[in-house]
Amino acid sequence: MHIHTVFFWLWKTLSDEQRRQFEQGLDLLTRDPNVLGRRIGKPATTSRPVIDSSYDYGVVLRFESLAAHNAYQAGKPHQDFLDNCASLWSRVQVYDIEESDLKQ
Repeated sequence: MHIHTVFFWLWKTLSDEQRRQFEQGLDLLTRDPNVLGRRIGKPATTSRPVIDSSYDYGVVLRFESLAAHNAYQAGKPHQDFLDNCASLWSRVQVYDIEESDLKQ
């Protein structure tokens, strides 16, 4: 299983309409047929020194394999999202995880 986690920092000057555009873009992006599971949200209201809640939106996507993830990256929904929404964020950070079966 391949887990793709993305954090977005939006420009502080965005209008409400531009924020809605970003949210709609995320929704369409994460409905790509290669995506097995999706989670989209804003930072939780937790507060501990190790937590970074400076981002505006986070996305966690599950894929069957790295190949499925790569197909998603090259697909039309992902390209449309970049074309329509990349100007709306000031920073993006990605963490990818290959899920392992740890034995205890």
